[in-house]
Amino acid sequence: MGRAADRVRRTFRVLMDGAPADPPEDEPGELVDPRAIDLVLRVGDLLLASGESTERINEAMLSLAQAFELPRCEVQVTFTALQISVHPGQGAIPVTAARTVRRRTPAFWRLAELHSLVQESSIGMLDLDEAHKRLAEIKHGRAPYPPWLLVVCFGLIAASAAVLVGGGPLVASTAFVATLLGDRTAVALARRGVAEFFQLSVAAAIAAGAAVLVIALGNPNRASTIVTGAILALLPGRPLVASIQDGITGNMVNAGARLLEVFFLISAIVAGLGVMVYAAVNIGVNIDVKHLPDFPASLSPVAILAAAGVSLTFAVCLVVPRSVLAPAAIGGGLIWTLYVMLLEGGVKPVLASAISAVVIGTLGSFYAGRRHAPALPYVVPAISPLLPGTLLYRGMVEINTGSPEAGMLSLVSALSVGLALGAGVNLGNELVRAFQRVGLSASGRWARPAARRTRGF
Repeated sequence: MGRAADRVRRTFRVLMDGAPADPPEDEPGELVDPRAIDLVLRVGDLLLASGESTERINEAMLSLAQAFELPRCEVQVTFTALQISVHPGQGAIPVTAARTVRRRTPAFWRLAELHSLVQESSIGMLDLDEAHKRLAEIKHGRAPYPPWLLVVCFGLIAASAAVLVGGGPLVASTAFVATLLGDRTAVALARRGVAEFFQLSVAAAIAAGAAVLVIALGNPNRASTIVTGAILALLPGRPLVASIQDGITGNMVNAGARLLEVFFLISAIVAGLGVMVYAAVNIGVNIDVKHLPDFPASLSPVAILAAAGVSLTFAVCLVVPRSVLAPAAIGGGLIWTLYVMLLEGGVKPVLASAISAVVIGTLGSFYAGRRHAPALPYVVPAISPLLPGTLLYRGMVEINTGSPEAGMLSLVSALSVGLALGAGVNLGNELVRAFQRVGLSASGRWARPAARRTRGF
């Protein structure tokens, strides 16, 4: 009880006067509890597998290490592995343990539970046995949505996006079916051990194949809205935000790895589109860039509801807590409204995307802080309506119809919009963090090493 009370007093002092907590001055002994090391590694493992950023994982692991008195603890988090090293002192041999994350699946509902576990452990509300029990409940807990709903919502992302870019009920239905067919095919390939790159390529090719079929039937104006919706469902919004966040916070190795992951995912989508468009052009299907719609800048109720629908279904696919669904839908409608208003004011699309993302990132991070929850479940689904599906499809059509320069410019524009969204969201998060007094487990702005770097030297 004495040690728990001391942790509570140190945390209360940080909350009251904003000073960072001083570590205990007593020399650590030689005994290191292996169960505490195991808890720190398992919490970090689950956070990394569930989609949390590197900085937040570092904070969580170090907070748990301090809470359960692991002396002189060092933590290293990479893209797929974690390592912890404890130095007992007094000439004792350091204790080092590592863990590899072999499978990463978005499960944002776990993030709030894990951060709550860390916070309660840091202020002495949970002892080691209780923390292990709580972690087991989180790990083996059931997701808030049944598996069939995740599959349906994946198709609904495409349907909502198709409506957002000007499609009607028939186009939305076609995009829904094409996306589900591509997704189920990718799942079948995954069960046979086919790499994710080729899974995405096949899914994108199936979506483009549906568009080619529509063009062959004499409805070219509908084709592009179908494939745009399907592409939007495949685009890696979550890895993009995480990669830029890691780079901003100084985790350059992880940022490079995540950004390379985003590059390969987008390359897989582009490859699938390119193969199908190339095949269609060579068999005589009249695919013309003139049939592609411009990104509609409309504040009509249908467009706003479609943007909210994209964010809502995207949030379900990321398995966010149920309490996040309404804020995610509101965020999708709001970012679309801001984007269109900026376009009407003469702002270029890339800058309009960045400014809209900054606003959403700020509001989402502030709201998440008020609820003592991680920000990713609030901000990642909200930016999904602005992901550049149309630009990717336009680029591949232009490249395969004799305009390679224009096609490359379209692909670069798509990448620029994606990076602008990721940077804007993280800038909003930084604005909130700059004025908050404490962060995860009373870490706050003083616990960020990257903030104390000197121009890279």
